[in-house]
Amino acid sequence: MDVLLQSMSSMFTPMVIVLMILGVFIGLIFGTVPGLTSTMGMALFVPFTFTLEPVQGISFLICLHLGGVSGGLVASTLLGIPGTPSSIATTFDAYPMAKNGQPVRALGIGVIASLVGGILSFIALATISPIISRFAVQMGPFEFFALIFFALSLLAVLAQGSMLKGITAGFIGLAIGMVGFAPVDGLERYTFGVLELKGGIALLPLIMGLFAIAQILSEIRAGDKRQEMNFKVKGIGIKMAEFFANKWNLLRSSVIGIAFGILPGLGSGTSNLVAYAQTKQAAKDKEKFGKGAPEGIYASESANTAAVGGSLIPMLTLGIPGDTVTAILLGGFMIHGIQPGPLFFAENRDIVNVVFIAFFVAIFLVLLFQLFAMRFFTRVLMVPKEYLFPVILVLCFIGAFATNSSSFDIGVMLFFGVIGYILLRSGFPIAPLILGFILGPLLETYLRRALMSTGEVTEFFTRPFSAIFILIGIACAVYTLVNEIRSKRSKQASSVGM
Repeated sequence: MDVLLQSMSSMFTPMVIVLMILGVFIGLIFGTVPGLTSTMGMALFVPFTFTLEPVQGISFLICLHLGGVSGGLVASTLLGIPGTPSSIATTFDAYPMAKNGQPVRALGIGVIASLVGGILSFIALATISPIISRFAVQMGPFEFFALIFFALSLLAVLAQGSMLKGITAGFIGLAIGMVGFAPVDGLERYTFGVLELKGGIALLPLIMGLFAIAQILSEIRAGDKRQEMNFKVKGIGIKMAEFFANKWNLLRSSVIGIAFGILPGLGSGTSNLVAYAQTKQAAKDKEKFGKGAPEGIYASESANTAAVGGSLIPMLTLGIPGDTVTAILLGGFMIHGIQPGPLFFAENRDIVNVVFIAFFVAIFLVLLFQLFAMRFFTRVLMVPKEYLFPVILVLCFIGAFATNSSSFDIGVMLFFGVIGYILLRSGFPIAPLILGFILGPLLETYLRRALMSTGEVTEFFTRPFSAIFILIGIACAVYTLVNEIRSKRSKQASSVGM
């Protein structure tokens, strides 16, 4: 308690408070503007903390991290463009809801979901982090393969309604993810002699192309069909009954976010897609998803915020970053002479408390910023497209170029913009493609490592954790397939009866 009180007295000083507010604000800007991700913000501002005291620098970076992930909600809702990879699934229902004339409600749902996910991940971070980390570090390549296989089985859920097209899109994503050097053995694949492709396709240009460029092309083709917007709503447009109706959705999605944040290589970029798919799988009315279903927004935003706290757990207790952002954050700790790892909690109790307090404060600073700016942001939808689209294109070009400081990534973005437009016009869903692209290389990596360690395929089913998740994944895919067949038969029967 004495250490906690000392940490609080050192944090709640004017300088640290200003830095925390500044960190959240900068993070929200980097998350909101398409192409400027929290990873980029962290990379740019870690050197800035070199001149600060450890308490000041770490508080600033923690707030920037959470603000960056939360900021993706705005662009996903108002523009249909994921501000960050962690908000991809948010676009599926938040943007349709905004286009249907309810932008304030869509943002309000996202803000409240982020708050719940943040609080639950804080509880996990502050209470069970050592236990969870010890469990995660015992997982080998067999267990990681099974978990990723289970996540990929959700392609069937994301593709429901047109399973053939959805699974095709998933395989396209898997194929794109195989471009470059193969994991483990480093064999060059599908580069066609292009030097820039040897490092693979970068995620950010791919996302900007599939969502931003494709969306702009679709909007241009549709013409200027102005939807009447309802800005005059009480509060944030959410009723308590709706919130409590989603309590299990919020809890399940937050747990998914925490779990995927803990596991290295997965993080919020995957957790929001998996949480969305699980929510859709559990819903009675699956047809409303993709058309403005509030359940989808609750799932995605609670999961991606919860993953922030989850990703800090292995970094603090094991010294293993859960994703790219925490890898940069780890460098920020080391700049100040602090080495996260097994002895971190014993030797740096004051810094541990700084992380916990900064994370908790950041949750509510994000809430205040977003509530204050919500109605201002929604006015973006009233800007004529001939003014809005050029600005978005410039930001997309900047974001794609900044990924690797290469104009080649701009070409990648434009190429996948055309591909995304063709897929949308043909009725192919984008979500399975993104999930396949993100998880495909990880699945191959852990499969190769597992087979190299023993060479026995049967061991995937003799290890309890591995066997359980593989069987659950198969059952999930089969269940979804059976449901889709029944749904099509019932529709055919009703059409014949009419």
